[in-house]
Amino acid sequence: MTETIINLENVNPIEFFGVNNGKLDILKKKFPLLKILSRGTQIKLSGASEQIEEAKEKIDLLIKYLERSGHMSENYFSQVLGGDDEKSIDNFIDRNPNDVLVFGPNGKTIRARTANQKLMVQACDKNDIVFAIGPAGTGKTYTAVALAVRALKNKLVKKIILTRPAVEAGESLGFLPGDLKEKIDPYLRPLYDALDDMIPADKLAYYMSTRIIEIAPLAYMRGRTLDNAFIILDEAQNTNDLQIKMFLTRIGPNAKAIITGDPTQVDLPKNMQSGLWRASRLLKNIDGISHIELDEEDVVRHKLVKAIIKAYNKDDKDTMEEKEAAQKNRNRTDHIYKNI
Repeated sequence: MTETIINLENVNPIEFFGVNNGKLDILKKKFPLLKILSRGTQIKLSGASEQIEEAKEKIDLLIKYLERSGHMSENYFSQVLGGDDEKSIDNFIDRNPNDVLVFGPNGKTIRARTANQKLMVQACDKNDIVFAIGPAGTGKTYTAVALAVRALKNKLVKKIILTRPAVEAGESLGFLPGDLKEKIDPYLRPLYDALDDMIPADKLAYYMSTRIIEIAPLAYMRGRTLDNAFIILDEAQNTNDLQIKMFLTRIGPNAKAIITGDPTQVDLPKNMQSGLWRASRLLKNIDGISHIELDEEDVVRHKLVKAIIKAYNKDDKDTMEEKEAAQKNRNRTDHIYKNI
């Protein structure tokens, strides 16, 4: 039996252990063969030396992350503990300060946090159009907005244009209060939220008033040529074939575009097919256009979001298998009757 004490000198113990020791409980589940105790600003580990050494390495990573960012969600806490290779660890502990995309208000650092988010960054650096497709919570929109803000701050573009199709999800625009802007703004709120994280309020207000940053429904893009701009089409799964073609053909010289979409959240009428899938298929092998697929491993929201996505994916797979089995049975029955 070996014992080791680790001091939390430069981090807030409450941030490390979590509310009601929630993060400490995650650490204990990761290392069930160890006895792990918290005492003020210390962690005491008791058990086999090999287990202690592995736990100590993980705890050192967690401390480094907290020293840098000051905060760590339970979801991140779990992901760092689950990362066993160098690539996984690099998603959390950045050894290159150039990995920071944007320094937000109060020194907040905005960076790609998962492997596929980092692929988004690399793809955007090398290509003018990027398709980023994946489920909710994988950071598609947030990473795209960070890349746009970085390009504006580095004077690579003169403006940012953020757009979404204003598709109703079970509620009618006509019943929302206010004028057209007030009716449309709720659809664009996720884009405002991302910008609030990255640009001080006074500067953001200036950018918006001078149209250096423009947020508008997709319908407002028709007839325009978008030059010297970083353009994001968010929620592209809710565009039809003509809409996404219209958007893609707006892109002018010295412009970059990111198209994000979630295949599980199409709000179009049942008789209308999403244009995202055809566009993604047709443009798959064109130089200058990149396609990044994100999955539940990229989820950076509450830890339960990952479990929810996995549950739905499993149910979709089981349902598809049941339909295929039923179709095979129907085909077999039809064949029998034809031969009677």
